[in-house]
Amino acid sequence: MADPSSYRPKPGQIPDSPGVYRFRDEHRRVIYVGKAKSLRQRLANYFQDLANLHPRTRTMVTTAASVEWTVVSTEVEALQLEYSWIKEFDPRFNVKYRDDKSYPYLAVTMNEEFPRVQVMRGQKRKGVRYFGPYGHAWAIRDTVDLLLRVFPVRTCSAGVFKNAARTGRPCLLGYIGKCSAPCVERVSAEEHRELAEEFCDFMAGRTGTYIRRLEQQMTQAAEEMEYERAARLRDDIEALKKAMEKNAVVLADATDADLIAVAEDELEAAVQIFHVRGGRVRGQRGWVTDKVEEITTGALVEHALQQLYGEEKGDSVPKEVLVPALPDPVEPVQEWLAERRGSGVSLRIPQRGDKKALMETVERNAQQALVLHKTKRASDLTTRSRALEEIAEALDLDSAPLRIECYDISHLQGDDVVASMVVFEDGLQRKSEYRRFQIKGFEGQDDVRSMHEVITRRFKRYIAEKEKTGEWADGENTLTEGENTLTEGENTLTEEDGRPKKFAYPPQLVVVDGGQPQVAAAKKALDELGIDDVAVCGLAKRLEEVWLPDDDDPVVLPRTSEGLYLLQRVRDEAHRFAITYQRTKRAKRFRSSPLDDVPGLGDTRRQALLKHFGSLKKLRSATIDQICEVPGIGRKTAETIAVALAQAAPAAPAVNTATGEIMEEEPGTMGSSGQPVTMGAPDERRGQET
Repeated sequence: MADPSSYRPKPGQIPDSPGVYRFRDEHRRVIYVGKAKSLRQRLANYFQDLANLHPRTRTMVTTAASVEWTVVSTEVEALQLEYSWIKEFDPRFNVKYRDDKSYPYLAVTMNEEFPRVQVMRGQKRKGVRYFGPYGHAWAIRDTVDLLLRVFPVRTCSAGVFKNAARTGRPCLLGYIGKCSAPCVERVSAEEHRELAEEFCDFMAGRTGTYIRRLEQQMTQAAEEMEYERAARLRDDIEALKKAMEKNAVVLADATDADLIAVAEDELEAAVQIFHVRGGRVRGQRGWVTDKVEEITTGALVEHALQQLYGEEKGDSVPKEVLVPALPDPVEPVQEWLAERRGSGVSLRIPQRGDKKALMETVERNAQQALVLHKTKRASDLTTRSRALEEIAEALDLDSAPLRIECYDISHLQGDDVVASMVVFEDGLQRKSEYRRFQIKGFEGQDDVRSMHEVITRRFKRYIAEKEKTGEWADGENTLTEGENTLTEGENTLTEEDGRPKKFAYPPQLVVVDGGQPQVAAAKKALDELGIDDVAVCGLAKRLEEVWLPDDDDPVVLPRTSEGLYLLQRVRDEAHRFAITYQRTKRAKRFRSSPLDDVPGLGDTRRQALLKHFGSLKKLRSATIDQICEVPGIGRKTAETIAVALAQAAPAAPAVNTATGEIMEEEPGTMGSSGQPVTMGAPDERRGQET
């Protein structure tokens, strides 16, 4: 635990101007980003008596090892820079709203020649119109199903669209009138785009004008005694009204607004957002966050606004945003929102009327979300903390291992030897930091040597990164040229923007899947690199014993121990990740063929060869003249194919491992080096692949 006074800036060093500051830990990882109207006054609050600080703020300043800042001209610039740094560095102590799902949107791909209506999640794309978000994807599909009767816009995928255009037959929706079938040119591209524009206008809230126009057309058709057309228009109007009933009017005068409510306690806060467009609730979403510092409701609202509108522009930012408390100061935030929208944005607290009543509804939703979240996570938070404390006590660690890395070796009888590295932080998976390795230092089956190689390669990256930043002493553990080469399946040390990858951050605990030999190999690798601040243990499968380096007897944790349960989860996840990679490599090897390496021979001609001869065995025995009989195969290519097959190993008979029966080669079946795949299921039991 660091003493904040050890890195406190000298008096007068900190400027009295707006800016953004960053706290870094001993590994130079950014752990907190903040902004201030006056950097001097704001940072002074962190360097006071620890007893006066909020518990989580105290944890942050004692975890940090340095602080740095950047001066900006205005508070708006500080707000923008703070948002970009939080997104870039993902600091662990910043307020980060999270939910357990990616909210679905109704999207219209206006960037395509024939726009498509579909459900979309994740990052928004340029040229796509979005409506929502919705709580459930089925709600989108119900709405679209009603509207397609009136706006028969394309909903099919690119593959279905191309196939219909090729065959000249539309899909089922085209036959039942829920698609205008531009794939078979029933409507032109311009007419279909006009339909998509009308669909978007209706979804954007401009419903009254369109329904009145349809009613006029229905009346006119009835007067002209076109009763069938009038009946169709009547049904269209009913369908539109039914779709509108799903979103009742909550605000008069077709108001466009977002309402944000916050429910909080001392440790956590829940945020709920209602998106109102055209006076109707068009979407709802929510987040939950840990309050990692002492923070006001206004500051929580400010962070929610950054999260909500940081990537939005134009009409995605509404004219009016209603909140329970205003950020302090409010002017920079309001100016930032106006820049995102391109025009003025009203940020205010509703005082009375329909907006006040709707805000109370949003607040009730936020309260319920917080209660539900605490019900689901209360035991989980307690359990994870207890598990980490039990591990620290059992392994005699100085502190709880907040970052745990686990390694596993996987192979099938010595072939396709691979390794996995999984990461758990604060007892939770960090899948973005998983890594996988190919064992290339030697051939054959040797789990101990494999473990030594993987640990060595992983921590060489750590040392290399410390050398880059100057943290590693000169002359110590300097890597020779070529030692730090990455193999296929691993990632480089930096992202595309030059920032160090989290692969370079050291864990507090390394767990290996295995017993004493694997633990000794991992410890030896760390000792050879001069790393003495990372604990090592192994978890043996048979009796679930925890092995420590240089100990003849294992540590036996109680079967009911939360610490043992966490170690098992870490070990099992490493095993799953390793086996998945190993099976992928094996499947790729089985699918390979000597024909793959023939220059100029693509998939189409390879399939034509197998279709013509029936199997690789018959192709291998064919003459050059016979190969030339295949359409698209010239004499030069045939000669190349014959040479490639002659150089490949001869095919071995396929054997059913269950019965021992020699099988006839199935047409088109081939494995590594052109050999047929062995019939029957290979032994893929856990003990064979670890």
